[in-house]
Amino acid sequence: MTQVFYSSTLFGAMTLAAAIDDGRFGPRAGRRLLLVSNNAAIPEITPGVDETEGFAAIRSRFDDVRSWNEIVAPLHPSDWKARQAELPMLGRLLRSDLGLGDGPAELIVESIAVPPSRTLAALIRDCPITVYSDGLMSYGPTRDPLPSEIAGRITRLLHLDLVPGLAPLLLREAGVAPQAVPDAAFAEVIGAIHAPADLEGEAVILGQYLSALGILTGDEESAMHTAMLRAVAARGHTTVLFKPHPAAGRRHARRMRAAAADLGVDLRVAGETVPAEVCVKALRPRLVVGCFSTALITSHRLFGAQVATMGCETVLERLAPYENSNRVPATIIDATLPRLAEDGTITDPPPADLPGLVEAVGYCMQSEQHPELREATARYLAEHGAQPRYFKNRRLAALGLADAPPPCRAGRPSALGRLRRALAR
Repeated sequence: MTQVFYSSTLFGAMTLAAAIDDGRFGPRAGRRLLLVSNNAAIPEITPGVDETEGFAAIRSRFDDVRSWNEIVAPLHPSDWKARQAELPMLGRLLRSDLGLGDGPAELIVESIAVPPSRTLAALIRDCPITVYSDGLMSYGPTRDPLPSEIAGRITRLLHLDLVPGLAPLLLREAGVAPQAVPDAAFAEVIGAIHAPADLEGEAVILGQYLSALGILTGDEESAMHTAMLRAVAARGHTTVLFKPHPAAGRRHARRMRAAAADLGVDLRVAGETVPAEVCVKALRPRLVVGCFSTALITSHRLFGAQVATMGCETVLERLAPYENSNRVPATIIDATLPRLAEDGTITDPPPADLPGLVEAVGYCMQSEQHPELREATARYLAEHGAQPRYFKNRRLAALGLADAPPPCRAGRPSALGRLRRALAR
């Protein structure tokens, strides 16, 4: 029978390859089909997973590769989901198109709470589901409640052991057991991907796509990258590699070049589709800087690189709503990694009870899914206080874990009050 794998990123496909090599999907007795999806805002101008150079190194793990974008075109894969009444018909059509017969032996997906994974789980029925996580989001709670028909089929959560000793919150409410994919298996996959010959840099700056997510404006994200560049220059690094996020394009790199010229820094730019881990493995840089990229953790764990974060406090302040699934990754990075200042100094974060902090933040994000964490959250807050960078007072008050904030002072009406008066006028 067929095992159907789904991935939207090269990092995710690398995680699948490592899990396959580690024997997590058994011997290769049947067909292995990989569905790839390009979830970029404009997928037509962004390379997909199977169009990257690094994909060739892991292609042999799969018998067939199909594009989910082509199947659902002209609709965007992150937006489309079948209506309930259409599920049986569309499910049959999909099984026929993919050559699945009566159905696959197993469905393996990422980000189960949202399309395309949630859409695939609804269409491809009557088989067990394995969820794999390709980053730090496995340590945060499930983004949205899952229907019982999907949740009841999930048998395990595969994740990289990025933070040893920290148990994932993802799918815990459904009783799903997490299984860590060994570092060695993932490192071997990285080792099989050839780095471009022109890579160069004493320090590496990791770009993300915070403006595309609405966390920062484009100018603010560019300013953050420029601040990182000034910081590494202040530490004496004269050749710097900027690694853009695959979904961000090169607009940030163009804005950084002028700043690099003023600082006397030779700025190199890696291809968007080259994994950050491949760059770090090839260069062995003296410093890797980013905001809250998972690559900060993998660079340190797998290759022993010195890493530092910059801008996490701003991101934690801007994330909205509080349930934003980037909150736990940003919290982990901020609480555990050294912090880089614009003058080049690096300071360690205060000591943290990371398991307690992550579970407390996770409870505040999704209290209804994790009522069992309420007492532990109250104890954590009593011992450590309501640290403003991680907890919002209004959120705590809504959960009965803090006093309600004082009302707006007279003469300074709230935004809602101003809106009401404007509408009345």
